[in-house]
Order: sequence, then C-alpha cells, then structure tokens
Amino acid sequence: MRDLVAETRLDVSQLVAPLFVREGIDAPQPIASLPGVVQHTPASLREEVRQLADLGVGAVILFGIPSVKDAIGSQAFDPAGIVQHALSDLSADVGERMVIMADLCVDEYTSHGHCGVLDGPPGDPNTSVDNDATLEIYGKIAVAQADAGAHVVAPSGMMDGQVGAIRAALDGAGHHNTAILAYSAKYASGLYGPFRDAVDCAIVGGGDRKAYQQDWRNAREALIEVQADLEQGADMVMVKPAMSYLDIIAKVKAAVNVPVAAYHVSGEYAMIKAAAANGWIDHDVVATEQLTAIRRAGADIVLTYLARWYAEARS
Repeated sequence: MRDLVAETRLDVSQLVAPLFVREGIDAPQPIASLPGVVQHTPASLREEVRQLADLGVGAVILFGIPSVKDAIGSQAFDPAGIVQHALSDLSADVGERMVIMADLCVDEYTSHGHCGVLDGPPGDPNTSVDNDATLEIYGKIAVAQADAGAHVVAPSGMMDGQVGAIRAALDGAGHHNTAILAYSAKYASGLYGPFRDAVDCAIVGGGDRKAYQQDWRNAREALIEVQADLEQGADMVMVKPAMSYLDIIAKVKAAVNVPVAAYHVSGEYAMIKAAAANGWIDHDVVATEQLTAIRRAGADIVLTYLARWYAEARS
C-alpha cells in the first residue's frame, strides 16, 4: 500500500554517475575518502560504463586527471586529452543507450587549482581569476568535448557569462544539438573535500573559491544565477550540493520550466559511508532516504556516487 500511494519515485534512469578517469595509470586507483569510488584507467572506465548502461543508469558525467597540468588547463581542450579520449570511446560503446556528459571546468587541469585563468602569480593576495580570459578557454573545452562525442557539457566554474560563451562556441562549431547542463547554483561548500582528493586538486598558496562560488547564506542569489544561465541558453540547471540545499532545489524547481539537476556531492556520500562503516546508521536506508529527499525537493536528475549501488540494489 505504501508503494502504491508513494508521492515520490526514484528510478535508476534519473541518476547520473560521476566517474573519474586518470591518465598514465595501468590499474584503477581507489580514492580513500570516497570508499568504493576509483580513478579509472581508460579501459576500466569503458567496462564500468558498459555495466552502468546495462543496469539502466541514465547517464554518466566524466572528470579527468591529466598527467601534466599548466596555468591555463590546456589538457582540458586538447583533442588528445584524457577526457576527450574517454568520450570518444564511450560514445562508440554506449552512445545510443545512455547520456554521456562531461564536466566543463579547468580546476582538475590547472597547476594552481583554480577554476579559471589567473591574472597574476598563484598565491599572491592580489591575484584573482580573469573571468573573460577563462570564458575563451571554456569555449574551447566545450567544442573539444562535443567533437569527442559528449551529448551534454556541464560548466561548473561559475564564471559570469559562461553559458552564453559556451553556447556561442558550440553553435559556431556546428554542435547545435549539444546540450548545456549549467551548474547554476553552486555553493562555496565545505562538502567538496573528497572530490578534490579524487582529482588531485588543491589551490596553490591556499585560498578558496568564494570569489566565484555562491555564499551558502543566500537563496535569492541562486534564482538570479539560474535565470541568467537560462537567458544565455542553458538547457538544464543544477543545484550543488544537494542535501544542505533542498530549499534551493525546491525554489529553483518552482521558478523554471527546464529540467533541474542536483549533485549529491562527495562529502555527502562520504559521510554516509563513514557513519555506516562505524555502525551508526543503516547505509541502505539512509542512502535511499537522501536520494528520495532530493527528488522530493524537486530534482528531476540526481548526480550521485551512489548510482551503481542503487541500480544494483534495485536490479
């Protein structure tokens, strides 16, 4: 009876699995702060994604870890870069069966760890991210990812005007049908630590990303950012993180007529795993409860490291 009258449904087809692929390794590398998640080789990534497609997971989103990083993150838009190589493989393998997304940012690729090009030396208190120079890089990345087979590009750097610049670059290269999932309401959260372990990303000289990520005290600002991205051509919008921002998900859902995504981030996942490992919570109950809460708040799409677990639990 409870299942019959349940108001909220959670289906594997609504889940997106974030996956990491690392250049220069010959076996998958476990990520200590993300139990059960690995940095994949290109070969192990292909096998993982085939299995996720067989399980009915709706999409994957790729993050790359290059062997060499530089000041502008050039490996992010190199046609031979690790993510472009992986996108090409996955497009051939499962491109007709699931949606292939690519995170579009440079923090994994820059030697300084910021999400954009800097206007001075790393670590200098007077140095900041050069927004307009970064937009040029983002356009190049979008075209490289679309050329390689990405169905969706997902800009996560929170630069002003990023969606418009990416849409113009994609259209200029003939990729009119490549969709944009904008990280529109991405907060400067303390819940990203395990992710930064996963992509070997640390800001040189300390510092943070508060100059371009949102203040967690603000809600109305999120709606302004979402509307700006939609006006620039976003096809879908995202709220990140998810559990601490269920109110933002609900506000965005009520305000827009496009699909709304939410990212159940690395710290949220790691807390479930750590508490369950200590016997403090029931992993399966809490994991399902949190994913359902994100859907109940209004998310049409949930990015989560729990995607494979949930798919296997329901198969």
